[in-house]
Amino acid sequence: MKLDDVIKTFCVCGLLLGTVSVSFAENIDPYEDDSQYAYGENVGWLNFEPNEGPGVTVDDSNLTGYVWAENIGWINLSCVNTGYCGKVDFGVTNDGAGNLSGYAWSENAGWISFSCDNTASCRKVDYGVTIDFDGNFSGYAWGENIGWINFDSAELYGYGVLACKVNCIDLGNFVDDWLDSGNVPGNLNDDRNVDFKDYSILASYWLSYCPDDWPLK
Repeated sequence: MKLDDVIKTFCVCGLLLGTVSVSFAENIDPYEDDSQYAYGENVGWLNFEPNEGPGVTVDDSNLTGYVWAENIGWINLSCVNTGYCGKVDFGVTNDGAGNLSGYAWSENAGWISFSCDNTASCRKVDYGVTIDFDGNFSGYAWGENIGWINFDSAELYGYGVLACKVNCIDLGNFVDDWLDSGNVPGNLNDDRNVDFKDYSILASYWLSYCPDDWPLK
């Protein structure tokens, strides 16, 4: 069977198998090319994968973790991070299609809104942040005290924010590893073989957000 045929077969199988419950850790900037920055005109760069701290985790329902901004400090994306949800329930949510909403909190800058739907103000000012099929963030968030945060900054400044997503590129890399039959990144369960057990792991993440240190990018 040709490599292209194998990939097509696996793509179909992956869609049929669907997903299973998985856990996630920081998954920003999968190609390590600095795709981790948004820009605020009044606060400068916001780093979604800082050198210290947990960084940001994206999944199909929410964003967790912390963003670092040199001029305003840490931005908390969810009350889950601190266990305060029983007192103040907040966070940035994902509707599963990449449309973000809800609020982040900065001790020094206050609330940051990721969608005009939060306040039903879209008729006046239509804004929001989205994540596309490839994991690219785009759009704008708004902070009453700091103004606009631009997630389209890649076009302006050369940087953007990219979340790791499992796609056919990963599948192609996996098939290459399988055909090579070596102890390589496609060996996802560390049993020294690349086989259907590893593929079941790959399928569990199919078209979803990558776990930490995903090896197939």
